[in-house]
Amino acid sequence: MKNFWKSGDPFIWITGGALTFSLLMIGGLLFLIMAKGLGFFWPSDIAEVRLKDETKLLGPITAREKIPQPGAPPGTPERYRIQLQVGNRDIYGLDFRWVNEDEIAKIDYPRSAVLLERREWGNMYGFINEIREGEVVVAQGNEESWIALKDLLPQTQDIYKTIKRIEKKDIGDFNYKIEKLRLDIRKLELQGGDQTSMQANIKSLEDQIEVQKKLYRNKESELAGLYEKLTEDKIIVSTIDGREKEMSIGAIVRAYRPNDMSLLDKALLYISKVWEFVSGEPRESNTEGGIFPAIFGTVMMVVIMSVVVLPFGVLAALYLREYAKQGLLLRIVRICVNNLAGVPSIVFGVFGLGFFIYAIGGTIDSLFYPESLPTPTYGTGGIIWASLTLALLTVPVVIVAWRGCTPYDYRGCKTRS
Repeated sequence: MKNFWKSGDPFIWITGGALTFSLLMIGGLLFLIMAKGLGFFWPSDIAEVRLKDETKLLGPITAREKIPQPGAPPGTPERYRIQLQVGNRDIYGLDFRWVNEDEIAKIDYPRSAVLLERREWGNMYGFINEIREGEVVVAQGNEESWIALKDLLPQTQDIYKTIKRIEKKDIGDFNYKIEKLRLDIRKLELQGGDQTSMQANIKSLEDQIEVQKKLYRNKESELAGLYEKLTEDKIIVSTIDGREKEMSIGAIVRAYRPNDMSLLDKALLYISKVWEFVSGEPRESNTEGGIFPAIFGTVMMVVIMSVVVLPFGVLAALYLREYAKQGLLLRIVRICVNNLAGVPSIVFGVFGLGFFIYAIGGTIDSLFYPESLPTPTYGTGGIIWASLTLALLTVPVVIVAWRGCTPYDYRGCKTRS
């Protein structure tokens, strides 16, 4: 038995078992997150809940739980309640409502119940009454209005995409050019020099600004026309309690009737919603829409951090392990590196804020971009400073991890025959 433990094989098996257990825990956590998170996008059926007091509620059932009954005598029947996503936040002021099951008289799933996913105020649950193009009624009744809505919705979505393209690309380009010309004028004023030449250059730049402003106003007029066209078509929706809500079709992202959809239709809609979440941009104060900017920024930050960390961390680890002269200084450096590897990330964050943003970024602004001050160019948060701060956090960890990873054959300069 003593030789068995001295051989080291048990420790290899223990280490492998611990690693397997850790991987299983990580996999289980990821599965739990995906099972709970990805289920959010599935188009659940819309329930019409009729209470015993004749109150009606409409929305998908999102949860069911047991009602706590503290102090209840033994043998008391268990009570349950369900959670409904009633939506219509601009009408009810809340998204969800709990209902006790013993208060429910009946639950139906009407095929004509519609879910309108809006750009603001969350989901709308109800029944379509009417579709208007301007002041002209083009459809009345639930079925006829639903067919008209399916025809009009792609048109309004195309208009919305055109509006966003003009706002981001065209008007964004004009604003960038105007701001650049304004900064060029400010730079000439700060440089001084011959007044006649400076005034001539400033006059030329001001003329260019006027040209850009004229183009900007033309695009602004086109944009105003598109916004008017976007809000031209209206939809009248009635809630389950009889209230009517008029809204622009342009404010609707998608509309569907989950109770009238097949499994294949729901699966296709589910895929489109997941893709929108991954590839789309956020809306309504980052509470809805997609997370693509966050994904892109995170990936870029990690890539830049890796480019900085890998050479410095690996080379520093090799030097400290193989080439540095043993002594007091090396022991101090190793202690410092080990301590830095355990420093909380918030400390590095505060250091990055003070050193990279305020010190280095502020110095760069004062030396190379004085015309932009007091508006910062580099003296503000950015992906470069975030990546460098993350690199500072990671370098000590890489050094500690790589310090003993040099293969024995390489260390001894041996070659295999």
